[in-house]
Amino acid sequence: MAPTPTRVHVVSDVHGNARDLARAGDGADALVCLGDLVLFLDYADHSRGIFPDLFGVENAHRIVELRTARRFAEAREFGAQLWAGIDGDRTAVIEKAVRRQYAELFAAFPTPTYATYGNVDLPALWGEYAGAGTTVLDGQRVEIGGRVFGFVGGGLRTPMRTPYEIGDEEYAAKIEAVGEVDVLCTHIPPEVPELVYDTVARRFERGSRALLDAIRRTRPRYALFGHVHQPLARRMRIGATECVNVGHFAATGRPWVLEW
Repeated sequence: MAPTPTRVHVVSDVHGNARDLARAGDGADALVCLGDLVLFLDYADHSRGIFPDLFGVENAHRIVELRTARRFAEAREFGAQLWAGIDGDRTAVIEKAVRRQYAELFAAFPTPTYATYGNVDLPALWGEYAGAGTTVLDGQRVEIGGRVFGFVGGGLRTPMRTPYEIGDEEYAAKIEAVGEVDVLCTHIPPEVPELVYDTVARRFERGSRALLDAIRRTRPRYALFGHVHQPLARRMRIGATECVNVGHFAATGRPWVLEW
């Protein structure tokens, strides 16, 4: 008797799209989420996200303009001026807004879901919202349909200073802990120019050299990631490994499909 086929849907960069997330697992044996659930600021629609809710659309236009021009110091100074006018502790205000998004997004996850963190996520909160059907993994492995999936969440440090950025050594240690797997799932891509360059933002995002080295060394069947919303290349082979940017789910509302 032939083995039963397995179908896994993979999403990344959900950024507040709870409506489509609720349907992302339809027809699949499992959903894999590669992080960035939070929507702080939508670069395509500056009226959406925590930032415009707090400071208005015009200020959102300005912060996007500064960041796109890579004027990060000016952007931080502008942001600090805006926060000075907000009553309450900055961390508490952001956490309250993130909690509202997490309550809706985690409720939309189907069973089973296997998820890891993106660079804009707040890992400390995930345990409160992940239900029994959602398994959170970071530097860990799990078997799905007879294949071993490894998960490494978060991003590397950048001038953007997003919430879950870690040092290169800590990130490399998580890659090492995962070891040899069939499918290597990360939020950020390996450090390959075609995979890290965003054609709309017109800049190179940070990829991981340790991830690239692990792909070459351990030769997983697939390396799946997101993070770069409009990459120069959405997929390419590195040796025996098919590297795939699974897409900007917030914009497309469609999961990437893996079947075997």
